Formats: sequence, structure tokens, C-alpha cells
Amino acid sequence: MAEPLSSLGLRKVINASGTMTALGASAVSPEVIAAAASILPHFVVMTELQAAASRSIADATGAEAGCVTACVAAGITLGVAACMTGIEMARIEQLPDTRGMKNEVLLQKGHNVNFGASVSQMIALSGARVLEVGNATSCGAYQLRGAIGPQTAAAVYVVSHHTVQSGLIDLSTFCATCHDAGVPVIVDAASEYNLRGFLSQGADLVLYSAHKFLGGLTAGVIAGRRDLVRACYLQERGIGRAMKVGKEGIVGLIAALTRWHTLDHAAIQREETRRVDLAVGRLRGLSGLQVTLEPDPTGNPINRVKVNVVPEQAGVTAFQLARRLGEGDPAIVVRDHHVDRDYILLDPCNLSDEEMEQVCARIADVVGTAPGPGRPITPPSMADVWAEGIMRWPDTSRGRHAGTKKGDERPG
Repeated sequence: MAEPLSSLGLRKVINASGTMTALGASAVSPEVIAAAASILPHFVVMTELQAAASRSIADATGAEAGCVTACVAAGITLGVAACMTGIEMARIEQLPDTRGMKNEVLLQKGHNVNFGASVSQMIALSGARVLEVGNATSCGAYQLRGAIGPQTAAAVYVVSHHTVQSGLIDLSTFCATCHDAGVPVIVDAASEYNLRGFLSQGADLVLYSAHKFLGGLTAGVIAGRRDLVRACYLQERGIGRAMKVGKEGIVGLIAALTRWHTLDHAAIQREETRRVDLAVGRLRGLSGLQVTLEPDPTGNPINRVKVNVVPEQAGVTAFQLARRLGEGDPAIVVRDHHVDRDYILLDPCNLSDEEMEQVCARIADVVGTAPGPGRPITPPSMADVWAEGIMRWPDTSRGRHAGTKKGDERPG
């Protein structure tokens, strides 16, 4: 087969953003590719394969059991469904009609984030009703206790860079408060390196992406209490049918977990630190850029390069810089969640030394050819940027923010 990018008319992507689903998540390792390919010619009894995955997940996480689903978004829906139905097949087949079941799910308001879709929508897909607890930037255990009632089926806790990072309830307190009232806790830890810590803090179910830091095929990992994991898996006879995963995804996950525990994580971190230091050295001193390091907000062992853009000096806004990097060939995609706060981040996890050099050279080129100081421009909402661009699909345009006009004009 021809080289896949050129044969499909795709540009190469230099990924300085991270393991983002919109970019294909991760570069799958050769070991995982080989394992997934090896199962493709064979028929298997899927219940046996899921049981093998359960053993692998339990070994990796310390859980009582585990299963594999389509992704973490599916895992949220299935986890909530499991807490409402248990293993009663009649109830499983009844969903999303929740009559006769506890159907309220608690979620801190600061955790109701959009990761490509909203956490609350994934909960609601099961038929459950979401009750937000606290305020966007403040939530206390007393508010959580007050929200628990006779219809409370579960509580969801989100560990993500998207969430509010201060003023909310820590996981141990959250779990203890819920467990005092007999309420199970589901933790969305899609992008987290820590495979054991969330269960040890009291979570009943923990959800991980197979296709992010683990480097597997697209799939979601559910780990936790045996009874709830069984109830999650049984949802395949109901709403989970739309969220099932194939044999290659399950075998890929098993291989990815095996590989994860054989990696020299300290050596990987040293390499990533060296690339980050390289970028800081290349970018410091460029007009209009303030370059620092930013630790991962959820505690993963990653430092990213934070590039603050001063538009009056750089001649571009952070939004414009990110857009122009993405319009090239190869497309350079940076972490642009905070362009409205005048900065971008460079994630080293998926970059080679050569690619980091390319990223820095292109940033220097964009800043160096900008028209010079000018009036500040208010960047558009990234939600509007995405919405306007995606409405052109499948007639796609080049660039991560293609199709957006507002804010694209140069300062001056």
C-alpha cells in the first residue's frame, strides 16, 4: 500500500499538542500494532477475550476486575448505567428509561467540562439525570453531602487539565463522603499516568484511555469493583451495544498494558525534559515571546513549554500564531486551549528532536515575519472557532482553525 498520508491526501502533522483524539490520539507502538494484527485473522469468543483483558487490567491497576469499551466517553455512560441497573438484565434492557431506578448522578460543577463533548451529556446518554454540585470555582464536602438523596445512583469525578484546578473537593474526601451514603464513585482519568492511585483513594470505577499515554488502539478501560465492572460489561446487551470494541482493540490494550510496565519511564522523562530545554533555549529572546515551563496540572510527570505572546511586540496574537503554525505543510499543532489568555503550550511527549527544532524554527519564522507592533486583538472563542470550521466538513480547509475569519486579521 502507498504511504498512507499521501495516498489519502493528508498532510503530515507535527504534534506539539499531546495525545489528542482530534489528532488520532497517539502513535501506536510497534508491539501493539503487531499484537492487534496477530488477532485479526482469527475468530474468538469475545467473552473469553474480555475475561483475559479483565485479568490484565486487574494486574495493571490493582482492581478487582476490568473490561474494555469503545473509549472513556463510553465508559462514563456505561459506568453510570451499571450503577443504576446492577446486573439485572431487565433493567439493562430498559435503559435509557430509568423508571423504577435510582437515576441521579452527582458532578461537581467545576468538573462539568467539554473534552470534545460534555461530561454531563455522556452521563445523560444512560438516561440518568445530572445534578451539579457547588459552584464553578468552589465546592465543599458539605455541599456534596447535601446533594445526596434517595435517588442518587452514583457520583462522577473528573481528573483532567480541562477542569477547575482549585477550590473543589479532593478525590479522597469526595469518595469518603459518597461512601458514607452508599454512593459509588466513577473517576474519569482518561489521560492520567497513575494506574493505581485513584482506586487506592477510594474510587469504585476508574476509566482510562487505551489510546492516549498507553499507546494502544482506540478503546476505553474500565477498572474497579468486580460487581460494577460486570454490570458495565453486561450493558452490551443494552445501550452498550453501540459502544462495543473489537477484538483488535482488546488485544491492543492488553499489549499496551504489558508494554507500559516494561518502559523505562525515567529515561523517557529525561528525553522529554531535554527537548523542553531545547525549545526554551531556541525561543527565549524572540521578540514578543515570554517562555517558561509549566508542570502538568494533574500531576503527570510532564513539563510543557509555555509561550506567552505579547501581541504589541510579536505582531501576532497567540491565536494567530497557533493558526499559522497549523496552516503549514507539515501542520504544526500546538496546545491552544488558552490562546484567549495569550499563550500556547508545547507538549514534548510526541515530538522527536528534529520535530521540536522544526516547531521552534516555524514559531521564529512567524514572529520574525509579522508586521510589527500594532493594536491588540481580542481572540475569538475557541468554541466558535471549532463550530465554524466543522460546519464546512467534509469540504475541509487547511489549518486547525480553518474557516474562521474573526480575529484572523493582523494587528496594526
